[in-house]
Amino acid sequence: MRAVAERLTLPLKVGLRRTSGNVPGAGAGSSIDFQDHRPYVPGDDPRHIDWPAYARNGQFTMKLYREEVRPLADIVLDASASMFLDEAKTRRTMELAWFCLESVLRAGASARLFSIRGPSLAAHDPLVAWEALEKPSATVSGPPDLHRVPWRNGSLRVLISDLLFPGPPESLIHSLLSSRGRALIFAPCCTAESAPDWLGNTELLDCESRARREVRFHADDLRNYSAAYEKHFDAWRHEARRHGIPLAKVGAETTFNEALGQEAIPQGAVEFM
Repeated sequence: MRAVAERLTLPLKVGLRRTSGNVPGAGAGSSIDFQDHRPYVPGDDPRHIDWPAYARNGQFTMKLYREEVRPLADIVLDASASMFLDEAKTRRTMELAWFCLESVLRAGASARLFSIRGPSLAAHDPLVAWEALEKPSATVSGPPDLHRVPWRNGSLRVLISDLLFPGPPESLIHSLLSSRGRALIFAPCCTAESAPDWLGNTELLDCESRARREVRFHADDLRNYSAAYEKHFDAWRHEARRHGIPLAKVGAETTFNEALGQEAIPQGAVEFM
């Protein structure tokens, strides 16, 4: 993921909170990187008057310097059991978590990391990151309670979640955007959930509750499942688009770069360096 983060990055410089830092912003500020001149107006800081220019033409002009900002990034990993459905999805989930962390650290941003399972929230040290995260064994019901996350004012909120829980997305979207925040959503997915091969007598195991159920599937049942699956993600895409949140499904059966190229890069969730 360090190698990937040398070419691709999260859009950390868009809509940054205007605080002192070490990343060049888009506006004028007080760094040592000279940007332009403008006429002096009463109330301007006299320390930024261009005195050599005044000696030449008798006009007060102000030196403008490039603004410096420090991005704030709060990364939240949904650690519910469905995120570790099989080996491929487990790998893609952890790759997304590590890529987001590497991208934030390379940008000189202030990173905070959390994992969440339903109402249970855990903070992680950025130096240790996700190494202590284990595949959940306890039963957890319900969506991740993002209202428990102590979002920082104006931070970029990165949610890594497969979004496979019931209910409308509005509540979680509103939490992601609270306190003037921006948001990105990465949804790892695999063919075992998007295009299952259930036909005939099948035993289903609920990965969250561990309940088992015998079901007989017909072709119409699979078509209905596929339609419900797409409708679920259409609702998430619609709500994310309405609030200007890039949402990208990231498939588990291709290389990481190929998976990002399918939705994450076109949607603006990831950009080239």
